[in-house]
Amino acid sequence: MGLTIRDVARVAGVSTATVSRALRGLENVDPATRDRIVSIAREMQFSVSPVASRLATGRAGTIGIVTPFIARWYFTEVFAGVEEGLQPFDVNLILHSTGRGTSPVHPVRAHERMRRRVDGILVIGLPASLATAEGLLGLDVPVVLLGSCSPGMSSVSIDDRLGARTAVEHLIEHGHERIGLISGEPLPTVFVPENDRLAGYLDALARHGLPTDEALREPGYFAVRGGERAMETLLALRPRPTAVFCMSDEMAFGAMHTMSRQGLTPGRDIAIVGFDGHDLAEAFDLSTVAQPVRDLGRLAARQLMDLVGGSTNAEVTVLPTTLHARGSSGC
Repeated sequence: MGLTIRDVARVAGVSTATVSRALRGLENVDPATRDRIVSIAREMQFSVSPVASRLATGRAGTIGIVTPFIARWYFTEVFAGVEEGLQPFDVNLILHSTGRGTSPVHPVRAHERMRRRVDGILVIGLPASLATAEGLLGLDVPVVLLGSCSPGMSSVSIDDRLGARTAVEHLIEHGHERIGLISGEPLPTVFVPENDRLAGYLDALARHGLPTDEALREPGYFAVRGGERAMETLLALRPRPTAVFCMSDEMAFGAMHTMSRQGLTPGRDIAIVGFDGHDLAEAFDLSTVAQPVRDLGRLAARQLMDLVGGSTNAEVTVLPTTLHARGSSGC
């Protein structure tokens, strides 16, 4: 005979009702007790029946995810964290990709796909303004933003401005004054993290009285090939930059590849700092501002399930970033 909710309750030393509420994400369960019950259930490989849960709560048993991208490293890592955060709740997912522009690339908009089909929505990498444009905030279900924030809404993010400022300060401390920037989109853009990283870049330059020449800024579209092309443009400048801050590690990999093709060595000829903490950053000896990407996904999923369970608290969580200095910046 398989495990039952009574088995979990016996090990946890609580009632079956408490176990049921904890595993279904309902309110009126002490957070520490819920965490212990979820941990025990996971160790016992027990999960609440999704059919029973839906009948008991009248919910759809489905969470919607809206994101501009699916296949890029940052987003796949976020999705992995989201999956970990949702694992105890045994819910299904509806995934909607909007594309990068201000208008969705699909003929069916996110709110049309998700109306009456989801219990909550996780918006990844899009500002509240685009979530509003997608009609998501009118669905009367909880919404959590990941990677941006908005007054009165639950969100999980990093301080992109501080992270970028840290990267550029690191380059300045190593004697660099002409510092290039490889952004995602041409700036400014509708996407808050990029604008904040631009602001951090400018903060550091202004603090040290350094030039803010717009010719030193090139978009790389958050792709390796984009980073290659942007670096080709920067290297053609006279004088060329002595250091470059890239808004993603993938663009930094492309920039380093361009340097290599031109016989230049990162950290010796031109310093490079990326952003993200990509799995391959250490292998490439890339200095980077690492963000806890999986933790962002995990916490956002947990916040969303708290709201689905009845919480009315709009939590705003900002996680720290960490500079990892390596050879690409001359360390």
